[in-house]
Amino acid sequence: MVVYKNKKLQIVECNVLPTLVPMLQSKDPTIHYEAVGSIGVMVHSSPNIKKDILLAGALQPVFVYLVPAVLRAKEKQPFYLIHIAQRGPIPPLLDMLKSPDARLQEMSAFALGRLAQDSHNQAGITSNRGVEPLLNLLISNNALLQCNAAFVFYYLADNEDNVADIIKAGGFQRLKAGCFENEQARECAAKALERLEEKMQGRVLKHLIYLMCFAEEGVQRHVAIALAYLCSPHDHKTIFIDNNGLELLMGLLESPDVKQKQKGDASAALYHLAVKASSFVSLIGDGDAAPPSPIPQMYFGEEEYVNNPMFSDVTLLVEGEASTAIIFGRIFYAHRYCLLSSDIFRTMFDGRIGSKDIVITNIKWDVFELMMRYIYTGSVDVNLDLAHDLLRAADQYLLEGLKRICENAIVQDISVENVSLMY
Repeated sequence: MVVYKNKKLQIVECNVLPTLVPMLQSKDPTIHYEAVGSIGVMVHSSPNIKKDILLAGALQPVFVYLVPAVLRAKEKQPFYLIHIAQRGPIPPLLDMLKSPDARLQEMSAFALGRLAQDSHNQAGITSNRGVEPLLNLLISNNALLQCNAAFVFYYLADNEDNVADIIKAGGFQRLKAGCFENEQARECAAKALERLEEKMQGRVLKHLIYLMCFAEEGVQRHVAIALAYLCSPHDHKTIFIDNNGLELLMGLLESPDVKQKQKGDASAALYHLAVKASSFVSLIGDGDAAPPSPIPQMYFGEEEYVNNPMFSDVTLLVEGEASTAIIFGRIFYAHRYCLLSSDIFRTMFDGRIGSKDIVITNIKWDVFELMMRYIYTGSVDVNLDLAHDLLRAADQYLLEGLKRICENAIVQDISVENVSLMY
């Protein structure tokens, strides 16, 4: 990666910074080195470019690696050292959180809560690895320690620079599942979660997706579970389909190396994701009814013609078996005109002369009957016991409307207990 002096402004204008900044936190030394070098070259330019770099969130990750160098440059960069100087008392306070003395822990957590009300101090707490010791206080048996720690997270969650640090350390799960001893701690934790949800957009969301795809396995899991709860339904496809977040959560359920609690967290996340997606659909239509098929269909409209020999011009041998000598199966009387709504049946009819028998070998009778009822009438009541088999049949015969009906029925039955079986 080469940054030419006369191209700095062009790089900013082409919106490269949102991609470059996450690379500052890469575990790959080569990627990290190149990203720091590029930022370093660009920052020695116009004040406007410096401002753009700060707004893109580059200060925090660079600060972690460059504190000694920044201190040596004290006389050259007085403006930026204002931010760093405010972080001076934070490291010793964080060390005090690890003390066996509960009273000392209480005082340091209380002080950090007051310091965290300043945005620069918020960044200082996370850059000095304060998230994990504070998370440990959330599971303390000391109600006051819980309350003070939750108070700190209430403010930390209000800074975009801190969101990824909280989530990748498992902070979302700890805040959500915390058994807090008093109401104030519960309120702070709930409001912190609300603030995290508010930040799920723009560069924060992009950074989290990057972590979900490329960070170490434990971080990927924390991020995927958090995003299932925090992201907007509009972003579901980008996160869970395009970037394999759904596959990651399903992998947690199937892996023998994952602890039972983590499997429970993944199952609950998948259930919440399904419920949220279903609720989102209900905002634009009837949540209990499947969306109509986008492809116009031809229906008789009368259920009496289903499997009726009257006017039948084709017979379907269901659960049948064909050989050179004999063809047999349960007879289903059908009508070519109606079956043309399926491209698969239409293909079967092309070039067929004489014989009007079609053998159906891989669909059970009950499932096939429901599929034909849909083809004839445009609707069908789906039994949950047959929904999965009917969905496979609908997919095989390219019946998009029936697929939607089946999917809708399956979604209504999803629970935390059976979500892994649905997969």
